[in-house]
Amino acid sequence: MTDIRHIRIEDYNYPLPDERIARHPLADRAACKLLLRDCRGGISEHVFSELPSLLPEDSMLVYNNTRVINARLRFRKGENNDGALIEIFCLEPDTPADYAVSFASTGRCSWKCFVGNSKRWKDGTLSMPLGIEGEAVTLNATRLGREGNASVVEFSWDNPAVTFSQIISAAGEIPIPPYLNRSTEATDSTDYQTVYSHIDGSVAAPTAGLHFTDEIMAEISHRGIPRRELTLHVGAGTFQPVKSDEIGEHEMHSEFIAVPVTLIRELASTTRRIIAVGTTSVRTLESLYHAGRLIATGQWDGEVPQWIPYESSSIPDIPVASALNAVADYAENQGIDTFMAQTRIIIAPGYTYKVVSGMVTNFHQPQSTLLLLVSAFTGGDWRPMYDFALSHAFRFLSYGDASLLL
Repeated sequence: MTDIRHIRIEDYNYPLPDERIARHPLADRAACKLLLRDCRGGISEHVFSELPSLLPEDSMLVYNNTRVINARLRFRKGENNDGALIEIFCLEPDTPADYAVSFASTGRCSWKCFVGNSKRWKDGTLSMPLGIEGEAVTLNATRLGREGNASVVEFSWDNPAVTFSQIISAAGEIPIPPYLNRSTEATDSTDYQTVYSHIDGSVAAPTAGLHFTDEIMAEISHRGIPRRELTLHVGAGTFQPVKSDEIGEHEMHSEFIAVPVTLIRELASTTRRIIAVGTTSVRTLESLYHAGRLIATGQWDGEVPQWIPYESSSIPDIPVASALNAVADYAENQGIDTFMAQTRIIIAPGYTYKVVSGMVTNFHQPQSTLLLLVSAFTGGDWRPMYDFALSHAFRFLSYGDASLLL
């Protein structure tokens, strides 16, 4: 296999006029356009409400139930909160490191964060007055140090009956993608969440799921197509552009995944075609296979490395069912019912999909790792799809239109 590290990102560029970037979703989520790329590479235009009838009868739909948190906190320096604006962007919990435990924390917790206007906050504590359920609460933020390109920030507050989940719900705002070039609006608090989101942790939405409605979900079930959930908490790195000429110099961000053992067993034994909703679900499902390879060879350390899919000499490929059952066995031996890990997997042309047979996804930025993932799935034949979408007035990026790739 040609070393994918030498893939040049400039080969995955295309002209994206600014007016084709959707700044807001349609009022009716399911009224957006849907591009279908069938198993033979044929391309046709549909409406997203047709999705249930376009899914193969022997499908299983798997989607990401993560929920976007109000990750952007804006503090003002000074005793009267009238000084320099300091923006703190929460990335992932530090202490406690578990998402659920951190959100349930009372009194204090720390997170890895990006800090905007960092030069104006070299030391000292920032404070923000809040009102939560009719009570006054003061939120404080203190920088503890750095970890990589992020700062570790300790948050503390003076009401022990209040959880951190309540704190950020009251203090923060939904962090919409930077390429929308606008401020967060009140409608984003619902527009930028999927109808099935319920596990807090993401700083960006799994946007392919934004098109689904309760009615579409019910129709999929009515057709006898099983629907299953997993979790990948989307990090800010999802917006990180590939700045190097070759992708081998690009470092993938680490993301938290959680998959019920019952689902892993079902995936190992099913004969259904697995249709992943969004690239986050794709990355999670494919990461399970490579975690299984590592577990089976005694090399598992809790994270799926970036380049592990392309290293078969030291870690041989094994049957998909064997890999998935190895993951399930590992979790059960640990006495847990949900497999949790970190993944840095990069999926690019040359990758062989192991678990996923189809995906629902939006139209991605030029020269992005998400476009590489789509190219890998289509055997490098991504450009006709994007040319079709551009010439047929499709809307692009997070609030844009969708595609079903089989």
